[in-house]
Amino acid sequence: MRRGCTSLGNVQCDECQRSIPYPERYMVIDDEKGTASRICVDCCLSKGYARYTSDKGQQVLTFFPERAESLQENQND
Repeated sequence: MRRGCTSLGNVQCDECQRSIPYPERYMVIDDEKGTASRICVDCCLSKGYARYTSDKGQQVLTFFPERAESLQENQND
């Protein structure tokens, strides 16, 4: 399961080991074993887990795929 979260300042990215400061966003991915991985925005963008969309004339960061098919394609990779 994937969740978008806001850092409280004591979170570290499991990909690049960077400290994620408050109030930066990050994503938590739970695997089948119940292990949670915390991934910063930069790593999410580079891996395709996040993207920027335009909403009401503003750029908005989203951790959710555009369509359900996109989610299934990413999980099969």
